[in-house]
Amino acid sequence: MDKRQAIGSWLSGPQATAEEMGVDFGHRGKRLGLPEHGPGSVAPLGRRFGALFIDWFLCMVIAYGLFAGGDQQAAGNWALGVFLVLSVLTVGTIGYTPGKRLLGIRVVSENGGRLTFGRAVVRSVLLCVAIPALVWDRDSRGLHDRLARAVQVRM
Repeated sequence: MDKRQAIGSWLSGPQATAEEMGVDFGHRGKRLGLPEHGPGSVAPLGRRFGALFIDWFLCMVIAYGLFAGGDQQAAGNWALGVFLVLSVLTVGTIGYTPGKRLLGIRVVSENGGRLTFGRAVVRSVLLCVAIPALVWDRDSRGLHDRLARAVQVRM
């Protein structure tokens, strides 16, 4: 291996290097038994971020109207609590938040069933911490989803 190949493999990352060596990673969700495309497949990151922004905007409006009394700083602080309650109640009961519903995403258990209320609480609290949601695996699941044994799929 010459220097260019070594530098190229370093720049392309470990997955590309492993794929060049013959490792088959498959599609996102393959390890979980999910289809590659269509309903039941892992939801794309763009839709998931879009749903998060819709939910956050909704929580900001609720916090501003109910708790903040016109103070935008207080609305931002209250919005996190509203977001936690919204996420726990909606994901724990029907499997999606309003933003996820608008963009066709559902949160399910790894085995495909409904996420239990306890797992929804764990997932929502970790999502509010934010850091676990920014650490992903090769199935594009955040650490908050992995710890709650959940996956976000297309409806």
